[in-house]
Amino acid sequence: MSGIRNFGASTGRAITTAIILAGACLLPAAARAQASNPNQGALSVAGGVDTASVYVFRGMVQESKPKVTLFPYASLGVALKSDGSRRTLGLDVGLWNSLNTGNAGSAGFTEHLHYQENFYATLSTALSRSLTAAATYTTYTSPNLMMETVREVSLRVSQAGRIAPYGLAAIELGANGADSGTTRGTYVELGAAPQLLRGRLSVAVPVRLGLSASHYYELNGTDHPYGFVAVGGRASLPMSFVQPAFGRWSLHGDVDYYRFGTTTQAMNAGHASKVVASGGIAFAY
Repeated sequence: MSGIRNFGASTGRAITTAIILAGACLLPAAARAQASNPNQGALSVAGGVDTASVYVFRGMVQESKPKVTLFPYASLGVALKSDGSRRTLGLDVGLWNSLNTGNAGSAGFTEHLHYQENFYATLSTALSRSLTAAATYTTYTSPNLMMETVREVSLRVSQAGRIAPYGLAAIELGANGADSGTTRGTYVELGAAPQLLRGRLSVAVPVRLGLSASHYYELNGTDHPYGFVAVGGRASLPMSFVQPAFGRWSLHGDVDYYRFGTTTQAMNAGHASKVVASGGIAFAY
């Protein structure tokens, strides 16, 4: 973001969640059901922390001299309507943070770690057994005041399955935008995550295409539709030694290759491409 490129922050807020107890069961069948899914309520929590070699937001590299970059996040989900064990209408609210020790954070001129904090609220509904639509409001802020606040609403339609295709459209609401342009923009992303292996170890090949539908990738007053394409690999492994009463925990590792368009290449110091390695730990309960 023209804002997001200028992040820094006061120290990051620790986000921790602890709600994990399920009721006792009397029947063996109920006991087996709780062993696989001990959370039988309408509330759920999720979170984790990722690390990356560099933070790239929609094709825009956020710091030229990255060091340690951490992305802690947490969310609370509410099942407003369910069909058996499947949530058909839900609300999720959460926080996502970027903590940087490179020149976007504590090694930058502000000398503060907290580069970015996003608040989001998502209302999702199941259109079919595999198709989901989700509307999200997001506020992108910079606790260290190295960017101006950016607000947007987005609509995402995704399909579960072996290919997992999705489409997303995001509309900026305020005067401040993600790129260096002066006009509110509309961003479009198309992607999929074909699975090569499905089992205890799962391997997928995520593919993303970032486009400007209107004034999102502006350069010198000209909007360039093509922002970036990214192709990567992701391996994830469940931490099966963690008891189900403490939720589902997993590890993942990712490598992504970005190929930039005219605007993103100019914003990324003239580099036409970038390889980003990342990984992390996640839980859901």
